[in-house]
Amino acid sequence: MGVVLVSLDAQPERPQWLRAPAPVGDRYRELKSLVERLKLHTVCQSAACPNLGECWNRRTATFMILGNVCTRRCGFCAVAKGAPLAADYDEPRRVALAVQALGLDYAVITSVNRDDRKDGGAELFALVIRAIRERAPACRVEVLIPDFQGSHAAMDLVLDAAPGAMNHNIETVPRLYRQVRQGARYQRSLDVLAYSKRARPNIPTKSGLMLGLGETSEEALQVMRDLRAHEVDILTLGQYLRPSPKHLPVLRYATPEEFDQLRRAGLEMGFRHVESGPLVRSSYHAAEIGSSSLAL
Repeated sequence: MGVVLVSLDAQPERPQWLRAPAPVGDRYRELKSLVERLKLHTVCQSAACPNLGECWNRRTATFMILGNVCTRRCGFCAVAKGAPLAADYDEPRRVALAVQALGLDYAVITSVNRDDRKDGGAELFALVIRAIRERAPACRVEVLIPDFQGSHAAMDLVLDAAPGAMNHNIETVPRLYRQVRQGARYQRSLDVLAYSKRARPNIPTKSGLMLGLGETSEEALQVMRDLRAHEVDILTLGQYLRPSPKHLPVLRYATPEEFDQLRRAGLEMGFRHVESGPLVRSSYHAAEIGSSSLAL
């Protein structure tokens, strides 16, 4: 998984194993209609996820709260950047209605970065968890949180609502943070995960890493070691895909065999589960993983 040097304009040819089918099907259309009717956002749409069709046809989606405009300008992300929208305090009710209408037994909630808010949006995460629990008490809720600028008080707001899993993505190796995750810090993200585990040892922690941005094999393995040293339970590994010519280029495509090698290495390090593959994203198969015996 060494670095391949290419110009910023040159892109390696996208391999066949990265061809995702176009989203079609009755269930896809049903969920799309529901999201539009309730005026909700999903990271599936906003981040141009290649698994949108597969997941929506299985009646699973990752709801994105606090608007669809991010206060940070990460070089890999397709979510819109700019002045943030006002917080919508009716949004938790509408998310819970969607979960109830879909009959979900597992829901994933994420958000844009909201550095304009003192708590980074943690209050809304807690309100959504509680709203879902009220309308669909059997539904387990995974949260994919931003770093809340390292605020433990903000994290406590979310943890006190008792999510079923706490996910925060490390995204890339520390050497590439300045260009890939503007406004984020590698150690701060590790600390977010470590604090969650210290504060609520019974809540599984989860993180994700992208490949193809210029990292070396050893750098990727070291990130995995760092995550295990901070007691992260679940790891997702996927291929970075360039959302548009304005975003960071793909420097290489890791093969399915490489992803399998990393999956085995992660299990040997002690992760309870490793979801690893070219099209894997942080919420891919979240319901199957979260509803399994991984609960602590």
